[in-house]
Amino acid sequence: MTKPALKILLAGPRGFCAGVDRAILIVEKALEAHGAPVYVRHEIVHNRFVVESLEAKGAIFVEELDEVPSGVPVVFSAHGVPKSVPEAAEARGLDYIDATCPLVSKVHVEAERHHGHGLQTVLIGHANHPEVIGTMGQVPDGSMILVETVDDAEALAPENPDNLAFVTQTTLSVDDTAEVIDVLKRRFPNIASPRKEDICYATTNRQAAVKAIAARCDMMVVIGAPNSSNSKRLVEVAQKTGCEAATLVQRANEIPWGDLAANETLGITAGASAPEVLVEEAIAAARTHFDVTVEEIKVADENVVFSLPRALSA
Repeated sequence: MTKPALKILLAGPRGFCAGVDRAILIVEKALEAHGAPVYVRHEIVHNRFVVESLEAKGAIFVEELDEVPSGVPVVFSAHGVPKSVPEAAEARGLDYIDATCPLVSKVHVEAERHHGHGLQTVLIGHANHPEVIGTMGQVPDGSMILVETVDDAEALAPENPDNLAFVTQTTLSVDDTAEVIDVLKRRFPNIASPRKEDICYATTNRQAAVKAIAARCDMMVVIGAPNSSNSKRLVEVAQKTGCEAATLVQRANEIPWGDLAANETLGITAGASAPEVLVEEAIAAARTHFDVTVEEIKVADENVVFSLPRALSA
């Protein structure tokens, strides 16, 4: 029986970014240097496939430092941690390795600098996300205000409106964040801005790639974890720019193949913490249902590489 035709549009860039590559390599190098087990505080990146792959190599993932026994190394996740975490590790004499993405560390430095200059900092981000918790933990309690939406920005009532700065989470919607920033700048003309945009290159590029194909797709799947901020933003971007039938899936078996008809077009992308093997898995699964043709639409080339911590780079 002839299979119905299906066109797949692959968004490019997609999948792993330099910060995720670096974080995974840090855990692998730590395992090579120290042997198993190596403990990791929180998921190193938000992807169960990645986490389970590292567990199979000897990594043990925990939520808090008090679960880490003495005498074994512990890695901090790519999302960054509050200052209290390395302080607690040092107090216990734990050997720790910080896998915080350098672009997140940049935001941490900005927040510290603003605090040092006596400015109250507005953080644009999502409450309870590990990156937001880590960024807010760079400065004393009460010296940073979290703003999530345009409405939050409109309602913001700082003690000194002329003494403000803002930073952002690195994995936000570019367009939504621009709207929040516009409100802040309109209401507080003297607010200090980042020297360079905080939303990272990978988030920006992946959203641009989705925008480039969304209107051509009958359905789009974003491969990523349900707790991955950048992956959820890709779904939202697709829905806003031409493909309402966009959905987040972790693996190919979650794709609603029955919702696709003959001669339709499926868009596929992957969040910054989802490996390319999961994209390949989705395409292979599509071929079991359809006669598939694949076209990649690439909006940017990425050649960013971050160096490893000195302790692991030898």
